[in-house]
Amino acid sequence: MSGRAPHAGDDPHADEALVTAGTPVEAADAAVVLVHGRGATARGIVGFGEEVAGDGDVALLAPQAAANTWYPNSFLAPVAENEPGRSSGLRAVGRAVETATEAGVPTEHVLVGGFSQGACLASEFVARNPTRYGGLAVLSGGLIGESIAVDDYRSDAAAAVDGDPAEALDGTPAFLGCSDVDPHIPEERVRETTAVLEALGADVDERIYEGMGHGINEEETDAVADLVAALS
Repeated sequence: MSGRAPHAGDDPHADEALVTAGTPVEAADAAVVLVHGRGATARGIVGFGEEVAGDGDVALLAPQAAANTWYPNSFLAPVAENEPGRSSGLRAVGRAVETATEAGVPTEHVLVGGFSQGACLASEFVARNPTRYGGLAVLSGGLIGESIAVDDYRSDAAAAVDGDPAEALDGTPAFLGCSDVDPHIPEERVRETTAVLEALGADVDERIYEGMGHGINEEETDAVADLVAALS
């Protein structure tokens, strides 16, 4: 990122801690960046990370939102109504990824994932900062905004990679899991998110679960664990 640093009032999550667990990042072969949901904590989602990390040399990195909330309104609201929290949250995810890469973990060994609000930020971050990641895990979430246009992401990706946007994510494996009756995440937005990620070159595994509600089931946990196991 370049340009003027944001004013503290425009970056509400800037001073929050990055919670770490697993293998120290300097000694890790891979890293998992996990983004918590509304009202939850980085420490809480690290527990999920420990469940999916297994016995590998994997660093777990979880940014914390100020007041446990990344942005105030539904992710389906107009983007301006969720600022500055949305942009500040994306910067927090970026700092966590940079913590891994600056320690020597290449992006192709970094998985970015989250649940609910965190899943929305994770998918938005990867789509807005395309490269070959080790993986993306979107658990009950989707891209942020009142409406989603594939062409907007495609044109941004073309500029970011200075080339074909269809190769921007370069086969990054992405898992999207959600209920068909999630009270917060419409099934349509999950499918729209899949369409964007595929247009950017991700290899997407989308699974819609009948009647599940808002949560993470065992199959999703196993799918994310498989992604983590493939990182190194």
